Amino acid sequence: MSQGWTRREMLRGVAGGAGLLAWPGGGAALVGPRPAKRPVLVGSSNAVQALGAGMEVLAKGGDTLDAALAAVRMVEDDPEDNSVGYGGLPNEDGVVELDASVMHGPTHRAGAVASLQRIKNPSMVARDVMVHTNHLLLVGEGALRFARRMGYEETNLLTEESRKAWLLWRKALNHKDNWIPTPEEEKSEAWRKQLRETQGTVHVSAVDAAGHVSGCTSTSGLSWKLPGRVGDSPLIGCGLYADDDVGSAGATGRGESCILHNGSFLVVEGMRRGLGPREACLEALRRVVKKSEPRLLGAEGRPLFDLKFYAVRKDGEHGGAGILQGNQYAVHDGEARRVAGAWLFEKK
Repeated sequence: MSQGWTRREMLRGVAGGAGLLAWPGGGAALVGPRPAKRPVLVGSSNAVQALGAGMEVLAKGGDTLDAALAAVRMVEDDPEDNSVGYGGLPNEDGVVELDASVMHGPTHRAGAVASLQRIKNPSMVARDVMVHTNHLLLVGEGALRFARRMGYEETNLLTEESRKAWLLWRKALNHKDNWIPTPEEEKSEAWRKQLRETQGTVHVSAVDAAGHVSGCTSTSGLSWKLPGRVGDSPLIGCGLYADDDVGSAGATGRGESCILHNGSFLVVEGMRRGLGPREACLEALRRVVKKSEPRLLGAEGRPLFDLKFYAVRKDGEHGGAGILQGNQYAVHDGEARRVAGAWLFEKK
């Protein structure tokens, strides 16, 4: 409005399928339901096999949030993906704690849960927070009580594989404690892997043929984390942000670095200023690296961590980028596939 547009002019432009409005500082902002070339789903690479479920929702004229959730739920239900939902890697006490958020572009509403235990699909509980409450984020015991009230079934989220991974990590933690590895464990690749923390998350953003956007991010968080640790995934603007005027973005990787910059919001605002999705992701990553504290940087200012952003504009253009070379993201615009993302630093 500050650019001299009256509300009547804005509405007339939207109704007429207006394309671009001038934006302060150059570039342009996408405004109003401008038809995409075709429905598109974009997300983290571990979602590639699940995007077809989301596309089925969009093909039938379904809501973009329902499409994103259809894909995310498949990953949450997969015990072989130990970064999300059932089978997720636990905290340092061996307890699986899940975080998730949803954001619905057409209504600009959102919901989230954090540190949720014993519920397989935190993404659906986050949706119910959005739909059924006047709140945005529920955590811990309160989130579990809400899920019970909504009829969700409690289950043991720790699979045998995840339990063994946690036990290996516990044995590797301190050679002076009372946990000792077997000779076979010390020789295994799994033993060496458990000496490191692992990160993983699933994100999916969806845009329909009318240009409406929504997104969902879900995770079991940093493996072996301190109980109660909350990363970026359930924080609106950090691990997820969707604006029906512009597009949607999500993040995976080091959550603390994403939180400090409201990463996904930053990506969407970049697109609002006229940047393409790929360029908006790279711009946000450059800011993260520039502001990272010295303990997180190696030689020549190279980050010792990775962070990835995924973005889709309301006209269907998509992009992704990571701090380190070799990252990929998933796309479905008629065919599900992985696409190479842009990067800031070569991977050494």
